[in-house]
Amino acid sequence: MGLELYLDLLSQPCRALYIFARSNNIPFEFKRVQLAKGQHKTEEFRKVNVLMKVPALRDGSFTLAESIAILLYLVQKFKTPDHWYPADLQKRARVDEYLCWQHVNIRAKGSKLFLSKVLLPLITGQPLPPEKLEFATEDLNVALKQFEEKFLQDKPFIAGSEVSLADLVALVELMQPVCAGYDLFEERPALAAWRRRVEEAVGKELFLEAHQDIMNVKNLTADQFAPELLENFKQQLLKQN
Repeated sequence: MGLELYLDLLSQPCRALYIFARSNNIPFEFKRVQLAKGQHKTEEFRKVNVLMKVPALRDGSFTLAESIAILLYLVQKFKTPDHWYPADLQKRARVDEYLCWQHVNIRAKGSKLFLSKVLLPLITGQPLPPEKLEFATEDLNVALKQFEEKFLQDKPFIAGSEVSLADLVALVELMQPVCAGYDLFEERPALAAWRRRVEEAVGKELFLEAHQDIMNVKNLTADQFAPELLENFKQQLLKQN
């Protein structure tokens, strides 16, 4: 049994893994897990990841959860080019620094805006009140300012002159609110230039391919979701908002 990656490309971490593996010619079997259908809640998938979340990896009898852990596993197993996760101590520390920071900043705040603009209206049939949407947008804007000032600065990429895991993870997260209709690059020229550099580094066609599903997310309808999953989402989102 070869390497298997369990993914749904609506998910940001799944897209990062997919792009990384494809751009580095890592052979893997793409096991699609449709979150909207509740396929991550099945007993079959539970054998791969007891946490019942994607992404997940199976390599023979070895299974692994959590996207960052999986990325680092692939880096080391397939000895990918050094720029992805540099051997240089300080450059690697810059990558680690961003990967540690991003979970409750770019990821959390970008995801909240996405869910507020797309999923909550889909489930409830009502748009989020403007003041709450504005608050979620401003919350993300604070994180974007920190990202530019602290992590990107005037460098081509987060760790210096070459693309790294940090850049890839950052960009797929930022695409989530973009695909929900908030073009956060529009008035941020430095961020937009960085985006172009990352896309070119991984391959524009591959980047577009990985984002096709999320770019069409506004075409989703409530009947495409498993009913029990829809109700669970509704309760969680209403609590958050």
